[in-house]
Amino acid sequence: MTLSYRNNLLLLGLGISTFGDFVYLVAINILVLQLTGSAAAVAGLWIIGPAASLLTKFWSGSLVDRMNKRNLLISTDIVRALFIALIPFCESILFIYMILFFLSVSKAFFEPASIAYITGLIPEAERKRFNSFRSLITSSAFLIGPAVSGVLILVSSVETSIWINSVSFLFSAAVLYLLPNVDAGLDRRKITLAVLKEDWKVIYQFSYTHRYIAAVYFLSQFFMVAALAMDAQEVVFTRQILLLTEAEYGFLISITGIGSIAGAMVVSAVSAKLSVKLLMSSGFLLVSAGYLFYAFSFSFWTAAAGFIVLGFFNPFWGTGFMTFYQNNVPFDLMGRFTSLFGVLQSILQIIFIMLIGFTGELFPLRYSIITASLLMLFVAVILIGLINRPTKSFYYAEKGAKSIDQ
Repeated sequence: MTLSYRNNLLLLGLGISTFGDFVYLVAINILVLQLTGSAAAVAGLWIIGPAASLLTKFWSGSLVDRMNKRNLLISTDIVRALFIALIPFCESILFIYMILFFLSVSKAFFEPASIAYITGLIPEAERKRFNSFRSLITSSAFLIGPAVSGVLILVSSVETSIWINSVSFLFSAAVLYLLPNVDAGLDRRKITLAVLKEDWKVIYQFSYTHRYIAAVYFLSQFFMVAALAMDAQEVVFTRQILLLTEAEYGFLISITGIGSIAGAMVVSAVSAKLSVKLLMSSGFLLVSAGYLFYAFSFSFWTAAAGFIVLGFFNPFWGTGFMTFYQNNVPFDLMGRFTSLFGVLQSILQIIFIMLIGFTGELFPLRYSIITASLLMLFVAVILIGLINRPTKSFYYAEKGAKSIDQ
């Protein structure tokens, strides 16, 4: 199997899974709203994921690092397909929440396993380009997935949209089955509390010894959490503060998706010429600038300008950060490292979402959004300073052709 064919096959498998996620996102929100008529019940969907992560990720990484990554990806795709297929038959919101919880648990295994599998399968010299194409697929799915889901719901039903999503996960599993294994000499020890404690100690020691890697990783996750917290209040801010209509809000999201696709296309086209340092630095700075512009916006067009900027440059930092991570964290630690830091990310995500929502009740929501965007800019400046320290350039060294700023 040639490298290019193998890379394309992996992109296809992961892309189908990502596309299915965005189709499902719209359908499940509408289904819960139809079933309950409650906005609070829909809001509950946003809490299940972080809650499942808190209960799962502190031990799931230990399993991921000790299991066959390819088989784990296939298994989680099949499990998600089966659970999603059951959702339309549920007549109680409690059963839907239970299924969504188990889906989130499956995703807690899929995400670290997919990162580790990509790292093991894709040679270091090809990772940046691969990540840029994956970013393009994710950006396209963000825009096209909800649109396809809307069309399916319009011409058929919410249930049909959900079942098609279920089939997409089975198709993804079939594609991944065609790919080779990347694991050798797996640790087959039974997972006990003693083993978990040993694993936590290993990650702590790695993070302490490689404080620079841990600092860049943590601050990047913090940056993303702040963005997600603002996104959770996006509807309220645009509808109540900017006084946009539903149609204008929908168009605003589409503009963001178009900007993200355009940015991902640029990164894919010139990834060989742009260094990891330049991708990360420009991405962090301009995404935070886009959110700041959005926070101070006063009309549809000023908000759209901010969304275009943050959408366009989001693939820059995403591609650069993922390449930095894959090139600096050992393959055999990736599951545990990703999962344990994921626990911290989930805690921060819950705190930030609740904090912005709570302060939005006490003070004008615009103040909360401005504060969060200024915090993002502050974190971006710290990250840019860390990334461009001359003594740390070896963390960003790339194999293959020379790129700008290398």
